[in-house]
Amino acid sequence: MLASTLLKDGALRVIDYRCSAGPHDRPFVEQHGCFSLSYVRRGSFGCRTRGRAFELVAGSLLIGRPGEEYLCTHEHHARGDECLSFHFSEGLLDAWGVPAAPWRSGALPPLAPLGVLAERAQAAADGRSDLGLDEVAALLAGRFVAIVSGQRFDPPEVTLRDRRRAVRAALWLDAHAREPLALERVARECRVSAFHFLRLFARVTGVTPHQYLVRTRLRRAARLLSQDAGSIAAVAYEAGFGDLSNFIRTFRRAAGASPRHFRRATRRDRKILQDRLAASS
Repeated sequence: MLASTLLKDGALRVIDYRCSAGPHDRPFVEQHGCFSLSYVRRGSFGCRTRGRAFELVAGSLLIGRPGEEYLCTHEHHARGDECLSFHFSEGLLDAWGVPAAPWRSGALPPLAPLGVLAERAQAAADGRSDLGLDEVAALLAGRFVAIVSGQRFDPPEVTLRDRRRAVRAALWLDAHAREPLALERVARECRVSAFHFLRLFARVTGVTPHQYLVRTRLRRAARLLSQDAGSIAAVAYEAGFGDLSNFIRTFRRAAGASPRHFRRATRRDRKILQDRLAASS
């Protein structure tokens, strides 16, 4: 089993699992260490837990509850499987306002509402989205509990106080865009739960906190590139991107051009404008 940690932020972990076990590998009993949702991205396997047997295929969810045992089997598939797995502490779920009571070890078949969110999480993990992995994890946990419990998580009513809070959060994000920021930290600044803050901010501003943060950083990068200030790497770090390759990929997706080509086009446009101004004077 190969495991790559994609996000480790206190009480939340997101892990990419790649299992190569096949029909001839002997299964063994394991125990869930926390609440978890594991999205089967590819392949298939079986799971036995709490006296029930489940067959998981691409799009299924393996569900874990702390202390409960499970056994995975691979009798029917020789190529292994891949999962994107979200691990939550009970305290984190409580802080998000997501009840842990309906959480039971087992599995769910492929369900469109959960599959769409899980694929958005995969896009975030691959750097193909400006959503944060922690944001999608919160949404996935809330949607999962709503489905298994029948409980609705209606959007909160937005009051004038909430609007002011969201605007203050946006201003705070502007001021701290160069820092590595997680959903939990921004929610603490607003003194609300992360899950409530995520939905509230999105309702007021039209984007999630992470989307707003990424777009703030992109605006700063575009301004710096237009000013011809420093190397591409220096621009990335000055704007708040901690990884150069991620900056280049994100900027290209947003601007339709690489940072280098964007800078060259800006220089060309600026020269054309200067030449026109000189000719008219």
